[in-house]
Amino acid sequence: MEAGTKTEGIDPASDSISLSSLRSTGLNQTLDEDEEEGEEGAALDCEGELEVNPYDGLPFSSRYYELLKQRKELPVWRIKYLFMENLESSNIVLVSGDPGTGKSTQIPQWCVEYALSMQYINGLVACTQSHSLAALSLALRVADEMDLNLGHEVGFCVPYEDCCNPETILRYCTDDMLLNEMMSDPLLHQYGIIIIEAHERTVATDVLLGLLKDVLRQRQELKIVVITNPLLEERLHTFYGEATPIVQVPWLEEGMLPDVEVIYKDAHSQDLVAAACHMVLDIHRKEEQGDIIVFLADEKEVIECCEAIEKEGVALNSALGELLPIPLHPGLGSSAQKLYESLSEQTGRGYRRNVIVTNSLAESSFSLATVCYIIDTGLELKNVYNPRIRADSQVYRPISKSQAGLRRKRAIGNPRGICFRLYSEAFYNKCMPDFPPPQVTETNLSHLVLLLKRLDIADMGQCDFLDRPAPESLMQALEDLDYLAALDDDGNLSEVGIIMSEFPLDPQLAKALIASCEFDCVNEMLTIAAMLTASPCFLAPPVKSEEAAATRRRVLLHPDGDHFTLINVFNAFKQHHDDEAWCGKNFLSYSALKLADVVRSELLEVMQRIELPISPPSFGTPENVLSIKRALISGYFLKVARDVDGQGNYLMLTHKHVAHLHPFSCYLTRKPQPRTPSWVLFHEFTISQDNCISVVSEIQPEMLVEFAPQYYLSNLPASESRDLLMELREKIFRTEEQDEETETRKESNTTQNTEGEENKDLCSLQ
Repeated sequence: MEAGTKTEGIDPASDSISLSSLRSTGLNQTLDEDEEEGEEGAALDCEGELEVNPYDGLPFSSRYYELLKQRKELPVWRIKYLFMENLESSNIVLVSGDPGTGKSTQIPQWCVEYALSMQYINGLVACTQSHSLAALSLALRVADEMDLNLGHEVGFCVPYEDCCNPETILRYCTDDMLLNEMMSDPLLHQYGIIIIEAHERTVATDVLLGLLKDVLRQRQELKIVVITNPLLEERLHTFYGEATPIVQVPWLEEGMLPDVEVIYKDAHSQDLVAAACHMVLDIHRKEEQGDIIVFLADEKEVIECCEAIEKEGVALNSALGELLPIPLHPGLGSSAQKLYESLSEQTGRGYRRNVIVTNSLAESSFSLATVCYIIDTGLELKNVYNPRIRADSQVYRPISKSQAGLRRKRAIGNPRGICFRLYSEAFYNKCMPDFPPPQVTETNLSHLVLLLKRLDIADMGQCDFLDRPAPESLMQALEDLDYLAALDDDGNLSEVGIIMSEFPLDPQLAKALIASCEFDCVNEMLTIAAMLTASPCFLAPPVKSEEAAATRRRVLLHPDGDHFTLINVFNAFKQHHDDEAWCGKNFLSYSALKLADVVRSELLEVMQRIELPISPPSFGTPENVLSIKRALISGYFLKVARDVDGQGNYLMLTHKHVAHLHPFSCYLTRKPQPRTPSWVLFHEFTISQDNCISVVSEIQPEMLVEFAPQYYLSNLPASESRDLLMELREKIFRTEEQDEETETRKESNTTQNTEGEENKDLCSLQ
């Protein structure tokens, strides 16, 4: 077979490829298993002894053989020999196939077999995923299929959770975690095979695809496997070179695709959540058995739809069976694994239809063989970063045709899949782009640029991207890092920038945390940083519970601002011993607070490792409040707004957008309601229907002049706000001059008095 040619899957029985060079202790055993025709004798070798797992030395369990039978029925199994041959002969292998064919579970196991045959001389196996939930779910499944314990030979590593040990030979991780590993080990020496899942092109995925090409030039023994879908196949083939082999995963028999019926129902003039809920109920009443996946725009709609299905399902005829809504979105954390528990449970009360309600998370992850029906609303809610105003815009937009195709194929493994599209065919043809925009063109690149600088990539042009970021975005990121003192005069990382890159935080938050060492408020800033990194802790109360929720929250509010309220909430959570019931009673997110606790511990470990000074807690004193505000301004001086009319209309100082306080802000929920502060520092501003600034605390404008003069006195565009700050600077300057003159006079008078006394003494002596 010539390199660079596309190769379809072929039957192992007719495969004439020699794999003798791969046969050794571990791989030989697995290949021999595949050549056996029956499963009954698989548990015994030729001498009648129990077959031993080569990875832990223990006999295989009966479940291993049950799962092995299921694995051999996957479409991907038909290309195993072909893949192994290409893995042996090439440094880069592209594997292309639709979701649900078994690529994410089987390809990594085959790579481990190859690594075992090489006695791991080149390193271990890593497999990246775009989402933490996908990495966790796949690690659990693969450990089960390999008859191993999760956290030992098979593990996962996601932000703020590392379930691996020195025995781990297969590590599932998020793409950003592997990217962070490159800071300490740029050539990733501990890995012999790196598998990149490129279904969803996150910023970290795009960067890894380029950086690993450079790593390969310096580590010729490294193997890279890129798993993608047919829509990205040609693009990646061109990116890596025409000589790169492509292994295509066929569906069932060659040339045959299972039929998925597509039915268009234009519902965009209606409430899409209600329309999706009604469609679920119609399917449950009329259609045959089979689970359902509902694709909605965002997490809020997912929660609303689950509540509506649960409410409406109670009124259905019990003879139809149970209708169980299961939410699936990134905010669930590790509890998303309950999805598989729910699917495997037997109620003992007859038929149950599961309804998985999700957003774009399930387009290429979480394959479920029981799904027969897809309900696609055709819209998504995305945060798109605007470098000109340094703010995210919430964009409610159509998905792409490629995303619609991926969603349709979630039912492709069933004999009769149906995809209900709640939009017209004209909308599909005219309004949907062919592909979604790469995330690297829609994201704040400050953290990425900081990371690349740490990797000694001084010029962003040196990094090979599938799609290059906009020059404006790169310039804005460099400007922001320069304002934060993260760069030196040559454009390289300064000492402060190197320390900032050690933290898994946004650069602004990392700088504020570092500044807290100077102002002796490290303990409090650690809590703030953790709470801001975790998802929002305040939950939207159910209908008719708004007043009860507001009453509960008022006990936790802090008069000095929302940042201080976050400290109150976290401290109360710890005082109640991480009690989940207490969180529910106070309308707080238990998962968010638990994550904040984990994040805080990790940040503290980083500070201890790089030997930064850690001050003791002193929360509540006036001096501590002032110190916290100073530390926050050191990092967030670009996120300041002032009330222009005394009515709560806040003008951003860095641009001319006007926003309002978030409804959960302490300045709007305290009783009696205090005056709205004139100047505020905020954590986040998102352009949406409400245009809210969230997590807000009052500051004094003098602090901007004192702690961020390099921006506000030199780079802030001409405006009324700049004039006010310049006047304030002149006033402060005159006051300082007067104080210096007064001090000089005092010193002069003291000197004259001293000389007069000395003269008196001289006269007396004479």
